[in-house]
Amino acid sequence: MELRIFTEPQQGASYADILAVAQKAEELGFGAFFRSDHYLKMGSVDGLPGPSDAWTTLAGLARDTSTIRLGTLVTSATFRLPGVLAIQAANVDDMSDGRVELGLGAGWFEEEHEAYGIPFPTLGERFDRLEEQLEIITGLWATEPGETFSFEGKHYSIKESPGLPKPVQTRGHAGSIPVIVGGGGKKRTPTLAATFADEFNAAFVSVEESQALFENVGRFIEAAGRDDSMIFSAAQVLCVGRDEDEIARRAQAIGREPSELRENGLAGTPDELVAKIKRFEDAGASRIYLQVLDLGDLDHLALVADEVLPRV
Repeated sequence: MELRIFTEPQQGASYADILAVAQKAEELGFGAFFRSDHYLKMGSVDGLPGPSDAWTTLAGLARDTSTIRLGTLVTSATFRLPGVLAIQAANVDDMSDGRVELGLGAGWFEEEHEAYGIPFPTLGERFDRLEEQLEIITGLWATEPGETFSFEGKHYSIKESPGLPKPVQTRGHAGSIPVIVGGGGKKRTPTLAATFADEFNAAFVSVEESQALFENVGRFIEAAGRDDSMIFSAAQVLCVGRDEDEIARRAQAIGREPSELRENGLAGTPDELVAKIKRFEDAGASRIYLQVLDLGDLDHLALVADEVLPRV
């Protein structure tokens, strides 16, 4: 099982805070450092110093780290034009020497769109746009040098684009940057995953719900005649401690209760985490994103690296 660190910087983090977590995750041997892509804080936190742009941040991390993989969980299709996003991701891939992954979703947080003047279409239109973006981005990356890419969609049109720059890496399903799709949809989401994605992510749902989502996506993969290269992953909030006092302290720091976190996240002692991670593995996951909400608590990561990571 690969463990990755996943952060929510919109809740309040400077670039220095984000960098400290990314570098510590790299030092400790975690598989990747990911961040959300949001422009507005959620809940009662003050969110200071304010939101940071995901791809601007990842560009900095590309130069300030050396081995850890980097990505978004997930970029909203409402935030950027697909051609621009294809360029941004390819640029950061080059800056990191091929360590980038692109999580892309339809977008859901209406308030952040209102707060920063970003159009927020209906759910159906957002999924239409997501599908066109996935086709355009992967199409641009796959266009051979010297050739051009064109696309005529309902929301986006591309005319004779050279599809430059190219990503450095070729490990993805489409021969470029790995793409991550996730969500609980029964038909459209798994269709997009089976068509475009290298990884399907089940975020913040139970082991049983995750398994059902994985199995449903698997049926769409089989129907598409695709091989079994899809990676299935989960995302869970992290709260681990050596004893009940440490667990309670970490839960309080993020405004949660230990009992609730044990039920709805990866929380408890290292032994409890190992047991629940094994359940996710049995359900089909080979990768888990540990959502770290207190970015100042680097000892939290060290405890997982020392007492959980070697056992999974």
